[in-house]
Amino acid sequence: SGLLSRLQTSAPTARTLSSSKSFSQNIPSCLWKLGRLNHVAIAVPDLEKAQSLYKDVLGAQVSETVALPEHGVYTVFVELGNTKLELLHPLGEKSPIASFLQKNKTGGMHHICIEVDDIKAAMTELKKKKIRILSEEPKIGAHGKPVIFLHPKDCHGVLVELEQA
Repeated sequence: SGLLSRLQTSAPTARTLSSSKSFSQNIPSCLWKLGRLNHVAIAVPDLEKAQSLYKDVLGAQVSETVALPEHGVYTVFVELGNTKLELLHPLGEKSPIASFLQKNKTGGMHHICIEVDDIKAAMTELKKKKIRILSEEPKIGAHGKPVIFLHPKDCHGVLVELEQA
């Protein structure tokens, strides 16, 4: 009649997925596979301050700044063990990050990047499923691998980058 025994007898039992159809049966098979989260990208108005926060205050391993003119950005990667943060800063006036920072003065999350095992197959299938891709062909991204971006309006408000693993 103690508190612990009352909690144990009154606690609802958890329902398991095995009592219904297997969750994986509801997922159609694809010619490509979605992989791990590669990074979360954050647009920053002051790259040096952001680098200092992660390196000097939080003690993270932080890369050197790399310019990616084709994407209109400077990038810095913060290693987190299980994934990375990508700090983005505008490179040039036509940078997509410049327009993002005009709307979000203090910066903020810009996109997520997920690895795929076959980016061309992913593009073909996503187009068939009416997911808009923001370029006709993959571009080489910050890791030297092909990347594409999916329209945020087709991805519940999130700009999604897919990177060839």
